[in-house]
Amino acid sequence: MEKLRYGRVMLKLSGEALAGEQGFGIEPATIQSICRELVEAATLGVQLSLVIGGGNIFRGVSVSSKGMDRASADYMGMLATVMNALAVQDALEKLGVTTRVMTAIDMKEVAEPYIRRRAIRHLEKGRVVICAAGTGIPYFTTDTAAALRAMELKCEAILKATRVNGVYDKDPEKHSDAVMFSRLTYIDVLQRRLKVMDSAAISLCMDNKLPIGVFNLFVPGNIKRVVMGEEVGTIVQGE
Repeated sequence: MEKLRYGRVMLKLSGEALAGEQGFGIEPATIQSICRELVEAATLGVQLSLVIGGGNIFRGVSVSSKGMDRASADYMGMLATVMNALAVQDALEKLGVTTRVMTAIDMKEVAEPYIRRRAIRHLEKGRVVICAAGTGIPYFTTDTAAALRAMELKCEAILKATRVNGVYDKDPEKHSDAVMFSRLTYIDVLQRRLKVMDSAAISLCMDNKLPIGVFNLFVPGNIKRVVMGEEVGTIVQGE
């Protein structure tokens, strides 16, 4: 078996990644494509956990800025992440991978409650664990949820899957002269206000020395390359 750089990782997916070209909702062909990449990585033996955003269905921050109570909007966003988690679970299991969706809000008719020790046991048994409903608390993003769950589950890295090749000094989709960084420190990200993850998530990773790999989800084979230790995208870590 090929040697893995990481034995257990947290993959952070945006909800928008599941929408494909349509830009909203859930696009089955896109999910199937992403899940084939996940299966390729899982078959290497890496223990894989996921946190998926809900922005393709509902974005609490945007709605609260238009007058809705922030807590109510965030709870609605959490429910959107559960819908995405169930869609990814279905696609993965159709490809032969055993999964568990675990939610921070109790909804046992559709998913298991998130219990740290149970989640770790699922990972040890080779199941993909999809952590849904964020932290279960409003005012925290799914970036923060990914950082928190990664530390609870003793992951060796967070892999942030994006639409671009890594972290740039400015938006590469708007600026043709944007420069990509191969390596950054947590302090660099915070001081330059680079859009890697929100500041709470970056601070959690910094305090716990958890590296963050940022890479393009839509380049075939990239998830496998990252867990194998190839130089892909941008790595954020300590000095």
